[in-house]
Amino acid sequence: MITESITQKSIGKYFMPKRKKEKEKEENVNHQKVKFEVYGEEMVEKIVKQSGNCGRVYLPPDWVGHKVKIIRVD
Repeated sequence: MITESITQKSIGKYFMPKRKKEKEKEENVNHQKVKFEVYGEEMVEKIVKQSGNCGRVYLPPDWVGHKVKIIRVD
């Protein structure tokens, strides 16, 4: 029973009812800007590059092992 619930959660997004998928698409069309207030040590502004089927952003090597937050601005 525990295995079934884990499997359902991990693949559940692929078996959503059609109505729910349509609703998500409608919500994604209405993009509104949201204000974020973030405290940190440094900031860099980069353009995301294509990397296979994903996007990639290179950060300075001294940032390795530190927590970062990525915010899409456009």
